[in-house]
Amino acid sequence: MKVSRLFQPRNPVFWLMLVLNALSPALAWIVHNRPLSTLGTLLVSGFAIGNAVLGCWLAWRLMRDEPGADAPKQSGR
Repeated sequence: MKVSRLFQPRNPVFWLMLVLNALSPALAWIVHNRPLSTLGTLLVSGFAIGNAVLGCWLAWRLMRDEPGADAPKQSGR
């Protein structure tokens, strides 16, 4: 697995991974800096952990896949 395979701007999975990995710290910031009830803290923390896990899984998937696997086939002209 090469880390260079992680950067695939034409692959929608790449952009979803970026959004999820940016959302997790934002959710963690909310938990730390906003007064929430216990249930609110648990819900937001659960979403933050879920986003982090899903973002890491998408990153692993991008690194595992061959580059250009999702690209449409071009004609031979």
